[in-house]
Parts: sequence; structure tokens; C-alpha cells
Amino acid sequence: MPELPEVETMVRGIRPLVEGRQLLSFRRCPCSCRPLTVSPSLRTISSRLRGQTVAAVRRRGKRIVMEFDSGLILAIEPRMTGLMLAADPPDTAHLRLEWTFSEPVDTSPRQPGDDDPRKTSTIWFWDRRGLGTVALYTREEYEAVVESGRLGPDALELTAAAWATRLNRTSRSVKVALLDQKLVAGIGNLYASEILHLAAIAPSRPASSLTKQETARLARSVRRVLEQAIRDEGSTLSDATYRTVLSEPGRYQNRHRVYARAGEPCPRCGPGSEVQRIVQQQRSTFYCPDCQRPPR
Repeated sequence: MPELPEVETMVRGIRPLVEGRQLLSFRRCPCSCRPLTVSPSLRTISSRLRGQTVAAVRRRGKRIVMEFDSGLILAIEPRMTGLMLAADPPDTAHLRLEWTFSEPVDTSPRQPGDDDPRKTSTIWFWDRRGLGTVALYTREEYEAVVESGRLGPDALELTAAAWATRLNRTSRSVKVALLDQKLVAGIGNLYASEILHLAAIAPSRPASSLTKQETARLARSVRRVLEQAIRDEGSTLSDATYRTVLSEPGRYQNRHRVYARAGEPCPRCGPGSEVQRIVQQQRSTFYCPDCQRPPR
């Protein structure tokens, strides 16, 4: 489930715990479940990164990107149920990987009794379904594999004009187009429904049919929904799988307009207009048939 807001929340959560620290160990946790995809082997990654300092942690689409001072890059993709944690996991049976870091290399003077979150020096990767991936790249490999055409621009970086250019390239439904990570990176199924409802655009509309005004509305809705979801630290759904780095639930689910609300009144139209659910490319889409009615 983790999409752009959840992954951004993970990045912001682990950044103060790992940046400026040396990696002391990277190991696999005891787990009898389906193994993660780790490339190259975990032993190779550990030997190449041990003793190196984390220079930066950032997000690229739905990936967590950990850059080391040597130029090596560790890319972590949570996929459906992966979490980065620095506190108690939902359970220990699905703990997959553990990173242990030194105290910060460049420490600044602090007063006795200061609450310094950097004291936490261990983070974990937890994944119930085992679909997450971890890959180590040189900078050149990362550019070739991840950046060069395989991922579109970040959803939060696109202007209305850029949205128009990209959507005009495809006649697929706009909901399906939003999920194409080569077209635009970061949007998943949940937030696509939320964005389209806020923009009052029918999810079945061909992407290339959107007018200039509709595309501008879509661009504003993307930013509004994703930025608010980041402030709320993501969405924790009824299965309670998603947790923040401190193993707390997100809050954006309390703002959901249509996602998983089939049969409930549309928050824009009110009673008499119920949210409906359809299936597009084997994914649930939630929308209001009244305020998101396609033009005739």
C-alpha cells in the first residue's frame, strides 16, 4: 500500500536516525516467510557498505534512496506491505532486515538532558507479504536502472503544463494513467481516487481528453492531496498494516473523500449521491457518479 505520502513519511522518519552515521552492520532478521528480493546478495551489500557514512536519504517515487559517501546507493522499495521502522514492529515474525549505525560522525554540543532522537541507531525493514525489494547500485547503475526512463517525474514536481504534455500522450483512462510510474512517479491506487474526486474528473475519462482547465484542476488536486497526506503521515487502513517509522498509525484516512467509502454519501454532493466502486485494471476505483460525471 505505501504510496508517495507513506514513503515520504518513512524517509523523513529515518533521515535524522541515519544521516551522518556510519553503517556498522546490515543483517537479515530470522524469518521463515517468503524472502525479500535483495540484489546483489545481502552478504555482498553488507561487505560493500560496512563502515561507510550515509550522506543523504531521499525519496524517488515510491523508493527510499540511501546515498553513501562513497557514491553507492541503496534503493529500498516497500511495495505492498513494507515498512521502515525505528520502534516496535506490528509483529516480529515479519521483520526482514536490520541496519545498525554508529553515533553521528559530526556531533554538535548538546546540553545534558536534551532529547536527542539520534540516539536511536537501529532501523528495521518489516514486510508482511515479502514483496519489498532492496538493491545496491553504483551511481552510474542507479542512473541507468532507475532514472533513465524507467520512472517518470515526481508527482509533486509536475506543473499543469507538464501534466498536460504527459496526459496527452495516452488514451488510457486517467485513473489508469495516474498509476503508470513511467508517466508520473509516486501516485498509487488510493490517492488516485482521492485526487480525481477532488478534481471532479471521472476516472474513466481518456487521459488525452482532459481540457486545459481540467488538467490545471488535476495538477492542483495532486499537490493538495499528497501534501496534506504527507502532513498527516500517510493513511492507515482497516488492516492496520501501514505504520510510521515510530510504529504509529497515519492520520490521512480520516480525510478520505471516496476511497473505500462505497455506499456512503459523496462529501461534495451530500445525501442522494453515493460513492460507487468500479474495477479498472483489477484495481478498485471509488468515485461519485454525479460530481465526476463525464461530459456528454
